[in-house]
Amino acid sequence: MKAPSKPTTRVARAHQPAADRPFDVVIHATALLVLGAGAVVAPFAVLHYAGPAPTGGGIWNFSMGLGFGAMALAALQFALTGRLRWITHPFGADIVYLAHRYLSWGAVALMLGHFGLLYVFHQPALGVLNPLEARWELTAGRVGLGCFLALIVTSEFRKRLHLRHEWWRRLHLGLAISGMIAATAHVLGVGNLTDTPAKRALWLGVTFGFVAVLVYTHLIRPWFSARNPWRVVSNTAERGGVHTLELEPEGRALHRWKPGQFAWLKIDRSPYSLVEHPFTISTAPEKGPNLAFSIKPLGDHSAELAQTPVGARAYVDGPYGAFSIDRMAKAPGLVMIAGGVGITPILANLHALDARGDTRPVILIYANPTWEEASFREELDAMKRRLNLTLVHVIETPPEGWQGAQGRVNRETLIQHLPADTRRWPHLLCGPGPMVQALRHELHDLGVKPRHIDYEIFELV
Repeated sequence: MKAPSKPTTRVARAHQPAADRPFDVVIHATALLVLGAGAVVAPFAVLHYAGPAPTGGGIWNFSMGLGFGAMALAALQFALTGRLRWITHPFGADIVYLAHRYLSWGAVALMLGHFGLLYVFHQPALGVLNPLEARWELTAGRVGLGCFLALIVTSEFRKRLHLRHEWWRRLHLGLAISGMIAATAHVLGVGNLTDTPAKRALWLGVTFGFVAVLVYTHLIRPWFSARNPWRVVSNTAERGGVHTLELEPEGRALHRWKPGQFAWLKIDRSPYSLVEHPFTISTAPEKGPNLAFSIKPLGDHSAELAQTPVGARAYVDGPYGAFSIDRMAKAPGLVMIAGGVGITPILANLHALDARGDTRPVILIYANPTWEEASFREELDAMKRRLNLTLVHVIETPPEGWQGAQGRVNRETLIQHLPADTRRWPHLLCGPGPMVQALRHELHDLGVKPRHIDYEIFELV
């Protein structure tokens, strides 16, 4: 193992945009969290002070509060999933999508609480449950609840239900829009929360906000993409079944792209199509303006993309993500741990270090099932001659005569290859979910603080 050299951070800091300085990111993140909390809490203040005061008793009022809280959270989900960069920038798109997942559960729980309290304590207010006989506004509320429940079930059990990703996206969007429209119709029809000008203005604002995000996400942004197409100029087969697609811009090149980020990719489809997938940009910004995406056919649409012919037209929506060394300019060194195709964002960050002449020590632990499946191993080996890089291959089923690490990356692997003075270095993890989860716990037990562990989430669903 190479002895850690004296860190050189001048070059890396020169490439770090001002907006990505840690203090600015914290301020940005804090402001968004306060704004999000305010978006949920502020309407309750309007409802409370706009009068007339609710008179249905404590349980009734609490149930109405649960219903409104559910609507506020449901409307917020359209902003969280709209890929709005001012939201995703400080956290990373994967973390925002994870928040969307848990907040969606919370919204449905509030809806069920709203309905359950009325059913137990104020059943006459619900009328008959038969939708053919019930008042339209009550049926609309139940339709909305059914749509949101279906959203949760089809998302959590997508693979068990054998829903292809592209079909699931269409279903997900349709259920979300239908549920929101039905829930809004329910609120307007019942009238308890729209009986004053201030309350009506509040609901108009909520409705306008969710419609505006929908229009931007599915009409305006694809229109911009259509004006800036890309062309596939090469398709290179790599080890491990990975294919690297190189794209050349036919319009404006990607703006403010950082190593380790990803983009949503559509190939040979309309820019308005819902069939798209997120892939890491596997080259560094210094290698632009062309982009490279290294794709392993793991199912759904990725197998088709891996066979993309040269000359195909593509559309790129990005960049997104925060898995980048540009946020670690002051780190004395870097620990990177990758599993399988999880090497792609790691590779992009290494390319950036190479292009910038950054001589900080880097320890890379790269795990694969077999030696033949170790994608980009020759490229990584060549980087060792230009970077202060210690490369540790860990092979689960090694070939005969293998002298390196074998099995899976575990506590013993970490202790053997990560010296004690690396505990304060940033640790970048990318690979299968179970592997990343296990390594986070092992690193924490070895004394690495959570703030020094950054990881990429493979699945956004």
